[in-house]
Amino acid sequence: MQTATPVQRRHTRPRADALRNRERIVAAAREMFVEFGPDVPLDDIARRAGLGNATLYRNFPDRDALVREVVCSVMDRTVRAGETALAETGDAFAALERFVHVAADERIGALCPMFSSTFDEHHPDLEAARQRAQEVIEEVMDRARAAGQLRTDVGVGDLMVAVAQLSRPPAGTGCLNVDRFVHRHLQMFLDGLRAPARSVLPGAAVTLEDLRQA
Repeated sequence: MQTATPVQRRHTRPRADALRNRERIVAAAREMFVEFGPDVPLDDIARRAGLGNATLYRNFPDRDALVREVVCSVMDRTVRAGETALAETGDAFAALERFVHVAADERIGALCPMFSSTFDEHHPDLEAARQRAQEVIEEVMDRARAAGQLRTDVGVGDLMVAVAQLSRPPAGTGCLNVDRFVHRHLQMFLDGLRAPARSVLPGAAVTLEDLRQA
């Protein structure tokens, strides 16, 4: 009696239209999370993306999965901006500036409220995205310090707190009303990071680990 040969399953890539649909959902979700907060109905997100509810749930079975994808995609784009600037110019402070301004355009500060008590902040995808972001930002800041461009008493946590605060609209203020000020104020902050420092900062440089413990 012959033994049947196991059938080798072929792993096919998602179709191009399926990938585009997923990207449309993530883009729409990011826009609506910024405009209305993390509790916006998923059906409204599907409508903004121009897709049916079934397509959204086929890609993201629950809200946490969608929030996680939005957060990871935002971090990935901001990190790539810093990497690209560093590769193109070799100027570490210019790369830091590019990262900060792209992070503001991505509304990275608006992502903070999405981390609810039920959200798994330690999901492997989020941990990997955070680790990559931390490594890239630390490398850029270390290079800027070594070149004498960046003051020595600031840490990655200082940078991220400032970017989050300056890119997030004040409570009760529409995003569009303050958009024109965001990059102006971020550039003032960036100028304050340049060496030599004009003042002594109170306390110690803040790390990302400090933020996680807080």
